[in-house]
Amino acid sequence: MAPDPWLLMYDSACHTAQEVAEKIQERNRCERNGESTAKLSVAIRSLLQNFKEKTERLKDLLFHSVSTRQITQLEGDRRQNLVDDLLTRHRHLQASFKNEGTEPDVIRSSLMSGGVRGGVMNPWLVEEPEETRGLGFHEIQQQQWRIIEEQDAGLDALSSILSRQKQMGQEIGNELEEQNEIIDDLANLVENTDNKLRNQTRHVMMVDKKSTSCGMLVVIVLLLIAIVVVAVWPTKK
Repeated sequence: MAPDPWLLMYDSACHTAQEVAEKIQERNRCERNGESTAKLSVAIRSLLQNFKEKTERLKDLLFHSVSTRQITQLEGDRRQNLVDDLLTRHRHLQASFKNEGTEPDVIRSSLMSGGVRGGVMNPWLVEEPEETRGLGFHEIQQQQWRIIEEQDAGLDALSSILSRQKQMGQEIGNELEEQNEIIDDLANLVENTDNKLRNQTRHVMMVDKKSTSCGMLVVIVLLLIAIVVVAVWPTKK
């Protein structure tokens, strides 16, 4: 994985601030010894300007990374704290350069505090979060890679869960469609059966009515025959 440009520039800003602190201390020593400090003052002004430009560039890059979601919100907050600390250190170094009462405490803390990278003190890790305090640049970078890998793994797991839920939803939808088709078929079958039952009932009633009519006709015929027989019977005697 390629190094993070933001962290590289942050590391460069830390080295510039370290150099400013060393030169301010050297200038103050020359002043106490009555030596010329003109060249050192010019160099310090140039370094302070360079330090400020790098800090401003870090702010711009951080804003772009957060707005485009290239880094997490947690990492954005952590880097914002680092930028704020750089701005504070710049003000302190600027005041120390102008002998505004911040020397020697600021210079001493700048030279003695912070992490170490390649044998060079980093004076800007004093107010870092606990999880990165005392770590060098490469250690912080590796930590960020691990965090990103863990986040990627979490996103992959979440994507897998959402994919399974989507598949389950589709299967449930398909099952509901099949059940609805079965219910529609049953409703049609019941309706057809009911129609057939009504038709058969009407047919039976018609047959029963015809049977009743035929029975009555037979009875009438038999009665007529009986009447005729009764009427004829005395005549034969």
